[in-house]
Amino acid sequence: MPNIREKREVLERSFIAPEGVRAEQSTGRPEPEPQDVVRTCFQRDIDRITHSKAFRRLKQKTQVFLEPEGDHYRTRLTHTLEVTRIARTISRALNLNEDLTEAVGLGHDLGHTPFGHAGERALNELLSDEGGFRHYEQSLRVVDIIEKEGRGLNLTNEVRDGILRHTCDPLAATLEGQVVRVSDKAAYINHDVDDAIRSGTLREEELPREVTSILGTRYSARINTIVEDIIACGTSSGVIHMSSPVGRAVDVFCDFLYERVYNNPVVKGEERKVSGLLSGIFDYFVKNPSKMSGEYLAIAEREGVRRAVADYISGMTDPYAIEIHNSIFVPMAWTVK
Repeated sequence: MPNIREKREVLERSFIAPEGVRAEQSTGRPEPEPQDVVRTCFQRDIDRITHSKAFRRLKQKTQVFLEPEGDHYRTRLTHTLEVTRIARTISRALNLNEDLTEAVGLGHDLGHTPFGHAGERALNELLSDEGGFRHYEQSLRVVDIIEKEGRGLNLTNEVRDGILRHTCDPLAATLEGQVVRVSDKAAYINHDVDDAIRSGTLREEELPREVTSILGTRYSARINTIVEDIIACGTSSGVIHMSSPVGRAVDVFCDFLYERVYNNPVVKGEERKVSGLLSGIFDYFVKNPSKMSGEYLAIAEREGVRRAVADYISGMTDPYAIEIHNSIFVPMAWTVK
């Protein structure tokens, strides 16, 4: 078979800008391995992520609204796909590496907990003496040491960096990783508002005028404004960013979301239930670590039982966490069939 990967790497020299990362420029993987004949290193990373168990579990992990009634609310998986599509559009327009961008986008939330940010805050509190819990760090743990029964996915360093830096500072070392960071924000502020309106938590007319006047009054218009603005700002500064007017509007939008949606009394009330549920599961497995599967027992030996239990719980889907909780604490005679 002809070496298709090498042909692709040569082709990338003609359309990926100097600011981007060509596959042949990758600094490699934590564990060196032979190159594939068909796929570039970043294409292989895309495949490894999409075939991972952690990626499949995203379909049953909450974005914001817990157990919503209706089929159209976002899950962590649909959020991931929306982020990735936005990011690929931006990368293509800026002549960056779409494959690297896609791999980071697909992997950026693999470490997210059940029950969205409520679950993340619960685990952060439970691990407060061990340095806390942050989903972006957990995403890197998933691809490095949890997937494949503890062997990890052995992703390229560029993808691993983009996954880790999609939320925290400093910025990702590649512009492709930075594209995912801004795409993540563009996606969630818009689809979380869309879901909040669908749930009755917000009304369209309540959105701040200083936001809608700049970004637009409709979901698609707001996404389009942000994407076109990021593209117009270009790559010459070495940082992927929005213009000042659009960036300010996005910040106002974020503040509005925290006030009216994320800190909504109903949402916060559900969050207290999540904290109690996950705390109960956590305490049980800390006392009974042998009930976990082998890869987590290996982590317990290396890093301690509490860290391993946090890894185990963070990988659970919402329904599985509820099932585990009920199997531990609810008598079978009381379980609803």
